[in-house]
Amino acid sequence: MKVLIGCATSCVALNAFLALGHDVWQCDLLPADEPTNRHIQDDVRNIIGWGWDLLIVSNPPCTRLCNSGVRWLSVPPEGKTADDMARELAEGAALFSDCLNAPIPRVAVENPVMHKHAKALIRNWIKPQIVQPWWFGDPAFKATGLYPRGLPPLVATNRLTPPAPGSDEHKRWSAIHRAPPSADRWKIRSKTFPGMAAAWASQWGSYALSEVAA
Repeated sequence: MKVLIGCATSCVALNAFLALGHDVWQCDLLPADEPTNRHIQDDVRNIIGWGWDLLIVSNPPCTRLCNSGVRWLSVPPEGKTADDMARELAEGAALFSDCLNAPIPRVAVENPVMHKHAKALIRNWIKPQIVQPWWFGDPAFKATGLYPRGLPPLVATNRLTPPAPGSDEHKRWSAIHRAPPSADRWKIRSKTFPGMAAAWASQWGSYALSEVAA
């Protein structure tokens, strides 16, 4: 399958699809986190028309779209204005819309749970499947919205038992939510988990392959 992983630098999803023999490429405005000859440094929208069989957009900018940050739209953070918030919301929604409606038969866009203002701006918005990393063997909490078009819902592969609230293990699982402010906080919060990436490759890659073969 010819697969494009958009808005990604980590190579986690890239390597998961490569392991199953797919012709997969990764694209982001930033360089890859590790050496690879399969990273295209560009706006993903510039290459979505290259005849892909499957597009997975793993970490599109979501700061203004996600429900956890909706408060900033009415009370902007320090250094930002209401106009800045509106512009960034529109830009994030436009990118999400362009990916969700890409001229590719099978698309999945990942994003945290959205607020109503973002939903209203998304072209052909669809209801997401909400999953957790611990459904796929990754010991972490992160409610993740998967917006699949032309693909089946993802099925849990290695469901773990969450630790008790208040325990040290629970705090470790909550590392993403507990990440302190820093220059790299956005990267920590946009982490792609290997178990979930493996499920994308095995389930969605196989589904797309069976459709093409049929």
